[in-house]
Amino acid sequence: MRDDIWCMPNPEVVEWIRTKFLSLEPDLNERSRRTWAAVEAASLGRGGISAVAAATGMSRSTIRAGLRQLREPPLESGRIRRPGGGRKKLTDKHPDLLSRLEALIEPATRGDPQSPLRWTCKSTRRLAAELTRQGRPISRMTVDRLLRESGYSLQSNRKVREGAGHPDRNAQFEYINKQVLAFQQRGQPVISVDTKKKELVGDFKNAGRQWRPQGQALEVRVHDFVDKELGKAIPYGVYDVTHNEAWVSVGIDHDTAEFAAAAIGRWWSKMGRRRHPDADTLYITADGGGSNGSRSRLWKVALQKLANRTGLRLTVSHFPPGTSKWNKIEHRLFCHITQNWRGQPLVSHEVIVQLISNTTTAEGLKVKAALDRRRYPTRKKVAKEDLEKVNLAPAGFHGDWNYTIAPV
Repeated sequence: MRDDIWCMPNPEVVEWIRTKFLSLEPDLNERSRRTWAAVEAASLGRGGISAVAAATGMSRSTIRAGLRQLREPPLESGRIRRPGGGRKKLTDKHPDLLSRLEALIEPATRGDPQSPLRWTCKSTRRLAAELTRQGRPISRMTVDRLLRESGYSLQSNRKVREGAGHPDRNAQFEYINKQVLAFQQRGQPVISVDTKKKELVGDFKNAGRQWRPQGQALEVRVHDFVDKELGKAIPYGVYDVTHNEAWVSVGIDHDTAEFAAAAIGRWWSKMGRRRHPDADTLYITADGGGSNGSRSRLWKVALQKLANRTGLRLTVSHFPPGTSKWNKIEHRLFCHITQNWRGQPLVSHEVIVQLISNTTTAEGLKVKAALDRRRYPTRKKVAKEDLEKVNLAPAGFHGDWNYTIAPV
């Protein structure tokens, strides 16, 4: 059948073919579509290819390919194309494509320190552009498919490596656990203390999302530069392990040992004394560094003043280096505060105090907070004579981490 000379098909014939095609199309695959179109074109005779092309939108070359299929032996059951038919895979055309792609993804481990994408975001678009520059034309969708087929997926970093652990790390954990149980059995208070991450005060972006009318997201500043008038907020938390209650002092100056001791003192006067009226000793678990670090002279001097003022014996245990995440306050208090104010700009110190105070959990967490406007100068030196006045008794196990400061 020849249809080399294009002629105007009959509109009624075209409409009749289109009706049949639309009813059959959902059940046709690539090969059966060509075959059906070829059969229709052959039945119409001269001008049949033009009529079928106009009715179905298929190209004339595709219909001619269908006519050739009619003259060829049938394919094996279940096949659409003959073996070797269709476009060749890019990996067949370029056998080194996968190795080049992996060299871009992991240049350090693939021996390519000069990779142009070593220090940039490795998006599928950039990977495709670099492979194309190397003479391997590829689309970003194909890059995505090849990566997934090779076992890659989008993943974030995981905090699991803690560095070299102290040889007495586990022993200190066991010591703290025994101390906590012993103090609780005696009815003595046990608290976990730490400083939460400092927060910028003002209309700055805060991580997380909150429900808002569609298209009415809160507008915040583009750049996170400290507002000289509002400054920062420094939340120092005191968590009562036994009663699931907490106090947070929100400082405006510096995170110092004196600020930390003052926060513990405010917890005792506002919450602790009522909860533990018969207490004579307070057990404090703290990180090994920061304002309440085990090596801080000012921390010990500040605790001595606190002991003198409250009349309490202060027994302190520090977590080993690099293990601050095991401090109870981190996952019993701070994470819930962060969750409570997610997506909410911390526009003032008063807003921060209110958001902290309204933090609750299904387990019954109660939190009180207040602003501490006092100034706490940094780099305050503690003379050796002042340190010697501290009534400190080191424990038999790791006296540098575990000690008691009694009132003078």
